[in-house]
Amino acid sequence: MRHTKPINKPMKKVFQFMLLTLGIGALGACSSEKKQDEATVFPPIAVTYPATEKDTTVSDDYHGTMVADPYRWLEFDTAANVEAWVAAENKVTFGYLEQIPFRNKIKDRLNDIFNYPKYSSPFREGEYYFFSKNDGLQNQSVIYYQKGLDGEPKVFLDPNKMSDDGTAAVSLLGASKDGKYMAYAINQSGSDWQQINIMEIATLKKLDDELKWVKFSGAAWKGDGFYYSRYDEPAEKGKQFSTKNEYHKVFFHKIGTAQMQDQLIYENKNYALRYYGAQTTEDERFLIINVSEGTDGTELYCKDLSKNQKDFSMIFKGFDDNASIINNIGDQLILQTDLGAPNQKVVLLDPKNPAKENWKEIIAEKPELLGSVSTGGNKIYTTYLKDVTTRAYQHDLTGKVEHEIELPTLGTAGGFGGRIDDKVLFYTFTSFTYPATIYKYDIATGKSDIFRKSEVKFTPEDYETKQVFFTSKDGAKIPMFLVHKKGLTLDGNNPTLLYGYGGFNINITPSFSTSRLILLENGGVLAIVNLRGGGEYGEKWHEEGRLFKKQNVFDDCIGAAEYLIKEKYTSPARLALQGGSNGGLLVGAVVNQRPDLFKVAFPAVGVMDMLRFHKFTVGWGWVVEYGSSDSLDHFNNLYKFSPVHNVNTSVEYPAVMVTTADHDDRVVPAHSFKYIATLQEKRKDNKNPLLIRVDVKAGHGAGKPISKTIEEQADIWSFMFYNMNVQPSYK
Repeated sequence: MRHTKPINKPMKKVFQFMLLTLGIGALGACSSEKKQDEATVFPPIAVTYPATEKDTTVSDDYHGTMVADPYRWLEFDTAANVEAWVAAENKVTFGYLEQIPFRNKIKDRLNDIFNYPKYSSPFREGEYYFFSKNDGLQNQSVIYYQKGLDGEPKVFLDPNKMSDDGTAAVSLLGASKDGKYMAYAINQSGSDWQQINIMEIATLKKLDDELKWVKFSGAAWKGDGFYYSRYDEPAEKGKQFSTKNEYHKVFFHKIGTAQMQDQLIYENKNYALRYYGAQTTEDERFLIINVSEGTDGTELYCKDLSKNQKDFSMIFKGFDDNASIINNIGDQLILQTDLGAPNQKVVLLDPKNPAKENWKEIIAEKPELLGSVSTGGNKIYTTYLKDVTTRAYQHDLTGKVEHEIELPTLGTAGGFGGRIDDKVLFYTFTSFTYPATIYKYDIATGKSDIFRKSEVKFTPEDYETKQVFFTSKDGAKIPMFLVHKKGLTLDGNNPTLLYGYGGFNINITPSFSTSRLILLENGGVLAIVNLRGGGEYGEKWHEEGRLFKKQNVFDDCIGAAEYLIKEKYTSPARLALQGGSNGGLLVGAVVNQRPDLFKVAFPAVGVMDMLRFHKFTVGWGWVVEYGSSDSLDHFNNLYKFSPVHNVNTSVEYPAVMVTTADHDDRVVPAHSFKYIATLQEKRKDNKNPLLIRVDVKAGHGAGKPISKTIEEQADIWSFMFYNMNVQPSYK
């Protein structure tokens, strides 16, 4: 789920538990021609769950309703007894997985298909272009730079040398306007906490500057320094992965000085639970402060740095609507907003007269969702979603369309934008059967050419993607993508993975996934459903799946499963449900409500305790999406579907493998701990296994080393195939 507005970039919806798009391998060469049938039956693997202590004295009074919380002690994830419990659960889980005979073959296959060079789109800073490259199985991609497009690439930063186990991840935050310095952030072990460092680009000299306790921040450059966001140092360092994050602040750091000398630029002591992000326009004239009280809604403040303006002025009042500043055109700011335009529009705003009646509309709202807006080469670029696939356009600075950017097929394109004096831009295109490909775009002609193509053996023509629409419980039409081999027999016997998210105005668009080739090359079906609560059809679509309408999301997912079964793509014996983060909540709630529809369930890093989620780290930011148990009406709503509180004691559950990580400080692992403890207690006689896999030195998903990704994915596919009685076949 998204926890802060993008900094120094146009507003765009992202999701934190992303479909893997790291690369692909050969398909078909190792696939099974043997049809799976119901005669394949694997012997059950015996499971004895660890004894989990219950504290029956712990309960809470929610507006007159007493709710027991016997596993409250599992919230203290760094406590010795919790670490011992995790070790015991992992011992059971890995003991189970080690008995699956084809587990190592699947892991070998994943190593094979992940092993090819993977690149990011290049971007320009001064005279240098920067990009990342992974040779194949490197845990982290290496960042390179080169002079001009024809220069020799040289290593700029290698995260693999920053830790012994590959768990250090690096992201570039942007260069100074003169191209002399680059700010970059380091995350350790998957945590959202960052440390910002600075490199002198020409000499590769790392400066002594180190900025700590940074979270949800960019580097908004102004002259010899930059603005950034951070928290105060936690009082109890050992609890930084679970303690609520409060009083975000914006500072200015001057190059060559100690962090303690940084100038406090913006704070509000009256509001502990807000995010503050700094942004400067490309010409460094305007400083924008983005304020949010959660994952939805914005307030914007502005200061004209060229006039030494002392105080900030409000230019967009929140928090009922969303807005972001894209850049400026002279005295005017380019604003993207959904105020009065659920599908979003673009206007010019005068910061001296920011009232809505003074706005000048330059790109009107359309029937399709306006996904992103960016600038580059003195142009404006927009992307729209039409039935969940990208359309891209180049506009002049008045908003007039100059070109529709021709894309190779239906899919997802992103990355448009650059410096005002750029002549070319780069973007990436991908789809379910179209590996990520980088295109070079000529601004003057509007033509695209392939810049880098994935070096893999893959025949997209062997597979097909279709989009279907089914009717949900309340009559709403819901889209779903289906991906499988051509000539698939609809006999209800195909192993199928249904993936959903449905929340936070986030769009689940077509993208290529390396790991899911394991499913496709074994005759399986990948089903990606676009549930309400996402943003695929604008703010109205989002509103239909949040707060008191959250049940619509679960009903949509149930409808997707019923469609797949009715149309004989699969059957309950061959259907798995997967989702992460907010999607983990989806899996937990849907499996509680309709366990009969699924054979396997994968709730990953899920929000499973809906009564207490707002008490940890940044969980308070999700109240705008879910509501809070502090309110009677919202408590009554949340209590109905909270996965921890609604385990069904009288029905058979599918095989469940919960996945989480010990350094997840976004959705803390206590959610998953309490859920599996409750499930194992109340369904201890379940015929199907109920397991939890806790990764160590890993977080919510971003920055996970490829080695850990491969291990986790091998375990997921092994668990799924074994419990579906599907024998994967590899030569």
